[in-house]
Amino acid sequence: MTYDEVISAFFVPSPAGAVPLPVQNASPARRLRDAIEPIAMHSVWSRGTNERLTALGLDFMGAYTWSRAAGLGEPDPGVVVSSFAVFEPAMITAIYEQARNTCDRDTLLAARAEATIASLTAVLDGIDVTGVADRLAAAAAGADPTGRPLFAGIASQPWPGEPVGRLWRACELIREHRGDSHVAASIARGLDPVEMNVLTEVWVGMPLGSYSATRGWSAEQLAAAADRLRAAGLLDGDTLTEAGRRERDELEARTDAMESSIVGALVAHLDEDIAVLDTCSARCVAAGAFPPDVYKRAAG
Repeated sequence: MTYDEVISAFFVPSPAGAVPLPVQNASPARRLRDAIEPIAMHSVWSRGTNERLTALGLDFMGAYTWSRAAGLGEPDPGVVVSSFAVFEPAMITAIYEQARNTCDRDTLLAARAEATIASLTAVLDGIDVTGVADRLAAAAAGADPTGRPLFAGIASQPWPGEPVGRLWRACELIREHRGDSHVAASIARGLDPVEMNVLTEVWVGMPLGSYSATRGWSAEQLAAAADRLRAAGLLDGDTLTEAGRRERDELEARTDAMESSIVGALVAHLDEDIAVLDTCSARCVAAGAFPPDVYKRAAG
């Protein structure tokens, strides 16, 4: 799938005035998560980075999968499937194996970092990010890597020297820390990967199956997962029951709790830092370097 094909599919603005449920009355940890998302994902959505990785022979999904997995070293496909958690295993295995055989890890990581920092520097021109980058970097460096493979993998990479590079790396780290934490909370609840997807998309406000299908799950797998959630009393038709909303809210609260060390390290400047991050993220969206759909942003 080419970058332009992905842009055509995903860069559809959400309805005017749309506000996803988790954004309403958001906790400090959720506010931070939403503020950093477009910055952390600049390496995925920026045209400059995609064109650089396309020149190495990687299409959009190959670049995404191999770039994210490369933080783990050169793992076996099963490790990638386990760490990514919410993607259909056969799909992600095939993409990963092809991408890994196309471009070596060191070349990939160097090109990805160089292109992403150059693109983000241009997008954020005129915004002083030194203070927020340093604070986020310190918070990320002090976060617990236990049971968080994607976070731990990125944490082993060298820090960029320039403020924009540190900002991107810190946002990427904090995003993966929360993602790993959320997977742990979901597993503890007994959810399987398809159920994780379905429960999140309907909680955010997306139609059932609309987002989960982009992660490789078939219509039959999605229908079966929805039936399991209905049998558990969490879904009524295609919407959450009161019990389902409480359950997904509790998953969010558990995830927030696992991010308390990061939020605590930032608390003295949290509001002002989130304001700067929101400005930076708005620039990313305006530059076409992150989807304009607020539901996509809230779902991760």
